[in-house]
Amino acid sequence: MVSLAELTTLRVGGPAGSYVVARSSDELVDAVRAADAAGSPVLLVGGGSNLVVADAGFPGTVISVASRGVTPESVDYCGGAVVRVAAGEPWDAFVEHAAKSEWIGIEALSGIPGSVGATPVQNVGAYGQEVSSTVAQVRTWDRVASKVKTFAAAECGFGYRDSLFKRTRLTSGPSAGGPRYVVLEVVFQFVVGSRAEPVRYGELSRVLETGEGERVSLFDVREAVLDLRRGKGMVLDASDHDTWSAGSFFTNPVLSSVPSAVPDDAPRWPAGSSTKLSAAWLIEHAGFAKGYGLPGPASLSTKHTLALTNRGSASAADVVRLAREVRNGVQARFGVTLVPEPELVGLTL
Repeated sequence: MVSLAELTTLRVGGPAGSYVVARSSDELVDAVRAADAAGSPVLLVGGGSNLVVADAGFPGTVISVASRGVTPESVDYCGGAVVRVAAGEPWDAFVEHAAKSEWIGIEALSGIPGSVGATPVQNVGAYGQEVSSTVAQVRTWDRVASKVKTFAAAECGFGYRDSLFKRTRLTSGPSAGGPRYVVLEVVFQFVVGSRAEPVRYGELSRVLETGEGERVSLFDVREAVLDLRRGKGMVLDASDHDTWSAGSFFTNPVLSSVPSAVPDDAPRWPAGSSTKLSAAWLIEHAGFAKGYGLPGPASLSTKHTLALTNRGSASAADVVRLAREVRNGVQARFGVTLVPEPELVGLTL
């Protein structure tokens, strides 16, 4: 019997009811269609970096998305590069491939665990870049219409850590609440060149010792980002319990009105007509320092307060208990309710 703890970076979660490995887009469609036809709930697992699964496990069909393939459809220095990538391709390996190929636009997203297919769902972003800026198309399996549907970038509804694919859920049946659209492939469009996009993130600029808005080599940006992420325990390392996490557990809150309990000097950024606050700052100033909860079994990372970590023997219940304590503490102190970033399966805060 396969344990979900073996398939997720947080290393918690009980057994899968049944387990299927899909090594191609066709196999992925067949597996989802068969499970839906049989009335079995479906859980899709790519890199397992954005999942927190209950200790009771998942009673339905767990499908491992293991499709592979990076196919350049056109590449030239004038028109750029159009590249089709299978959903199961490991994300950081693709970022490294892109840097070596001089495909510009995702170099600051180095070191993020997980698979390519998950990136448009979450609209992953870091250090001044978001994947949505390079996505041209997303090819999916529509579980309601039972057909392949391709979305152009403008149809994907991208927002901060959000997309149409994340928001659109099944409303009935055994998989109610699960995703309607299963990502099969992502088509990227890149500018081609040896220098990265202009540096737009202060912390990255300081590490590179360059001014914001300046351009350096793709690999200089990649290595600087990897160094920053390692320093925060955000690059997977089996020997380091600070990396036994689901990455940033809470998203930065985007609010139409900032509560008066949040001081004026708290970090904030404009987000359209709203304001984005720093979840890490709110957590720290609500009394939850790095390493809060040690010795465990679950604690905040000793390197980064946004990561909830498994110190080696944590259960899913331990992780959720800590997350609830942090969320409630921030709400009580600042009147801001933090929202979890990973998908909670069989669990609620």
